Amino acid sequence: MRIAVRREPDAGERRVAATPESVRQLIAAGLEVTVEAGAGVEAGYPDADYTAAGATVAKKLDLAKADVLAHVRPLKPEVITGLRKGAITVGLASPASELAAVKALRDAGVTAFALELVPRISRAQSMDALTSQALVAGYRCVLEGAMRLPRFFPLFMTAAGTIPPAKVLVLGAGVAGLQAIATAKRLGAKVSANDVRAASADEVQSMGGTFIHLDLDAADAGGGYAKELAADRAKRQQELLTPHVADSDVIVTTAAIPGRPAPRLITKAMLSGMRAGSVIVDLAAESGGNVEGSKPGEDVRVKVDGGEITIVGMKDAASTMPYDASRLYAKNVSNLIALMTVDGVVTPDFEDEVVAGACLTYEGVIRHEPTATAVEGAKK
Repeated sequence: MRIAVRREPDAGERRVAATPESVRQLIAAGLEVTVEAGAGVEAGYPDADYTAAGATVAKKLDLAKADVLAHVRPLKPEVITGLRKGAITVGLASPASELAAVKALRDAGVTAFALELVPRISRAQSMDALTSQALVAGYRCVLEGAMRLPRFFPLFMTAAGTIPPAKVLVLGAGVAGLQAIATAKRLGAKVSANDVRAASADEVQSMGGTFIHLDLDAADAGGGYAKELAADRAKRQQELLTPHVADSDVIVTTAAIPGRPAPRLITKAMLSGMRAGSVIVDLAAESGGNVEGSKPGEDVRVKVDGGEITIVGMKDAASTMPYDASRLYAKNVSNLIALMTVDGVVTPDFEDEVVAGACLTYEGVIRHEPTATAVEGAKK
């Protein structure tokens, strides 16, 4: 069977869905791999490396001949219509926000596997792209904050005096938040964190952070995610966080709710108490923002007493480190494809809970019930 790997067309997207390493894995499984010319160049993987790994490098992909299309960003409807009926796609699909693409996948008879839907179970960890890419994003957020903060992160004891460590606050202790905590600790900062999920305190402490206990009940949604707080509880959370926000030099916000706008953790009113020169890095800027006033891909400066603070709205966070982000993502893709491959043929077995859970569309049916409901609701 023929696996096609496309060059991502979206501006700012530098990742690729296969690396020479993952190509070797696919070929070892009995599959043929064709990579679009230049697909890995921005991630640091030249065409020659794919050729050396056994792939064919094509100037342009013939989508109609592809049995499986591996991609990073959600496919556009016009791309989907170029696929043959029965073709398989593997990549990120953002089903909650890309309903037009989901309908196109259904109508084209394409079997689509969305990596966002991979079950969060031990056996599927090697295919969990949300986790692998969140690790990259959390690391990058701390670097962005450190570069903009006009002071050191670590403690320094010098002949000219002692410089205290920077205070870093991480809001949201999922994979990205935990990686942010670990990275800030490695840089020598004093780190504290908060999350509404019950298991977060132990996870934060395991990374060397201090957990901030607020007078709020836990809000677990299952699968490692948090659920949205009611309006009164969200307001109470903001009130309780205010003194911690004011006492921080760098804040990294990573809170997200699948299929929903990012929860608002920090309001404009809360910013007024921060010290001049402080930095907030909002990883959720693209999904509405944890911080009021953040803008994806922009630095927003807000006046406070004595100067300004900077709000960094992250955009394409994982793509800012495309080499390793692609290395992890490509393994997620190839591991899922390998799971479905028998004797050189990709044959999805829907008795397997990983395969069934990750499947978005199959034979003209939207298999993911929340997405199917959203598509039906969009008709009305």
